[in-house]
Amino acid sequence: MLETIIQIDQALTLIINHFSNDSADILMIAISDKKTWIPLYLGLLFLFNKVFGWKHSLVIVVAIILNLVFTDQISVFFKEYFLRLRPCHEASLIDLLKLPHGCGGQYGFVSSHAANTMGLAVLVSLILKNRWITMAMLSFAFANGYSRIYLGKHYFFDVIGGFILGGLIAWIMYKTMVYSIKRFKIR
Repeated sequence: MLETIIQIDQALTLIINHFSNDSADILMIAISDKKTWIPLYLGLLFLFNKVFGWKHSLVIVVAIILNLVFTDQISVFFKEYFLRLRPCHEASLIDLLKLPHGCGGQYGFVSSHAANTMGLAVLVSLILKNRWITMAMLSFAFANGYSRIYLGKHYFFDVIGGFILGGLIAWIMYKTMVYSIKRFKIR
């Protein structure tokens, strides 16, 4: 059973990795780069301040930072616990992969990029409760996850695992943030 899941995971990863050309390579590298999304983060800060005011926005920023810390550190813990090689370190796949942006660390389950971006997307969506923002944030997370598979840095299920972890942590962080705002009467 596990062998079948691994084979499906490798097949899906290779299919996504092989949808490549030079223009797509540039786009996927940009999507995967954390600096690309700085304007989004600044826009969210502006939006939070406009909608909620600075005190409430400060609580939101702290929640987002804590969410990022938890998603990142727990995903690193998973990598060190499961020790699942990234596809670009897997001897049986290395000659089959196109690696336009190198390889990255040795282990990949779960994807930190996927956990971080989905955590941010879910947390922002829960806070703002706006369908268009939710769709935009989920698109941001899915594009980032897809880019990690495309670039050969993660398996398909590494990214799915990261999405699940990020979403779960974001939900917990949201509930904690709402409780804190009510408990300390932050307006």
